[in-house]
Amino acid sequence: MIRNEVIIGVEDVERSSKWYQALLNCHGNHRGPTFEVLTDDDDHVFLCLHKWGDHDHPTLTNPENHPGNGLILYLRVENLDLIWRNAGVLNAVIEKKPCLNENSGKEEFAIRDLDNYYILVSL
Repeated sequence: MIRNEVIIGVEDVERSSKWYQALLNCHGNHRGPTFEVLTDDDDHVFLCLHKWGDHDHPTLTNPENHPGNGLILYLRVENLDLIWRNAGVLNAVIEKKPCLNENSGKEEFAIRDLDNYYILVSL
């Protein structure tokens, strides 16, 4: 089995963790100012948050290098309507309102997170 556990650079790990937890009703399992592990209800890791500039990782040293360029955080969820409502409560920047993706046949919407990452949420 292969699993992808994406790590993104963020300005404020604790603030971003709270935002993602409020958006997705997920859990933070690491908790700290430099690194966070976000999991679903089954404790599967789906996203990690890493403070820019910590731990000497060469691709996480400089947020001025346009974080997220070429990256789509594509999240498959079971409760799209709830996540859409949560995005509204969080005043998330809306890139695309809920609609049917004719290629996949799935409902989806797109928003930006606190660090301007593009998030595509789909059933």
